[in-house]
Amino acid sequence: MDKKYLAKIIATDNEGLQIISACCAGAKVKISDIKFLRSNKIFLLSIERSKVETDQKDKKINSICKFDFVDRVKSKNIDQNKQNLVLELIGIDYLKNKEDYEINLIFNNNAHISLMTETIEVRLEDQSEINTK
Repeated sequence: MDKKYLAKIIATDNEGLQIISACCAGAKVKISDIKFLRSNKIFLLSIERSKVETDQKDKKINSICKFDFVDRVKSKNIDQNKQNLVLELIGIDYLKNKEDYEINLIFNNNAHISLMTETIEVRLEDQSEINTK
């Protein structure tokens, strides 16, 4: 049986966010593949990740990590002029600030991005398998 299904994970709480964080740990992200669509309140991250949620850890997959209802984005130690620079996503966590959430994307080299959002609404959608052969 062919197991070439593409995952789609939707998180609306801390538990879901932790699952997405675990799936994205070690993912590669190019600076040019990080987008904030301010008018739509959408933050997009196009990543290359290992298929850790199945037994095919050596499989690489292109995925989109989409955050909805994002009001503000702050980045630290990320040079946006270096569009070809590749960061490694270490994990995702969040803090609750009064009514809002601050979702933190933690990268290598002490780089991180904070998303201010009114609710946790994150989806990880696989786009295509990367053929490494």
